Amino acid sequence: MSIWTGLLLLLLTVALMEGFAYVMHRWVMHGPGWFLHESHHRPRTGRFELNDLYGVIFAIPSIVLIAGGVQFDWWPGFAWIGGGIAAYGAIYFGFHDVIVHERVRTRYLPRSSYMRRIVQAHRLHHVVGTKHGTVSFGFLIAPKPEDLKAELKRRGREGVRAPRAARAGQALETFAEK
Repeated sequence: MSIWTGLLLLLLTVALMEGFAYVMHRWVMHGPGWFLHESHHRPRTGRFELNDLYGVIFAIPSIVLIAGGVQFDWWPGFAWIGGGIAAYGAIYFGFHDVIVHERVRTRYLPRSSYMRRIVQAHRLHHVVGTKHGTVSFGFLIAPKPEDLKAELKRRGREGVRAPRAARAGQALETFAEK
């Protein structure tokens, strides 16, 4: 297989992974897989959360495809597809865990309108702390924040958390009552 065909497969896989990630996030993570994903919609108490297991789960097909295409004499395109899945995972980690959730501290500030849009869309996804009622399940493609805010308002703000400052005030009041 030519390197150009392989690179095309890799890039196509990265693009298709956005659709796969959307489906998995919306109908699995916010569905039957909520028992793992719920930890991601709560304040993290340690370095890891149960939701991190999704990264391990989604890495398995990538590893198998790369190994099959490189070591086990499968069709070589499988290695490129596995590489595309891994590349999407790396992009996801960099954006989601480093930039949005700051699990790795950097001085990066999103300046482009695209980066600001996807960061804000993801943050709007997290204003809902429940399994249902969330908006913006994509990662590389996100609706306009104004549209997401309108959708949250249309839904009656069901499941929307109080702002962080208000939650801190409520916690202090609860503590003072004890």
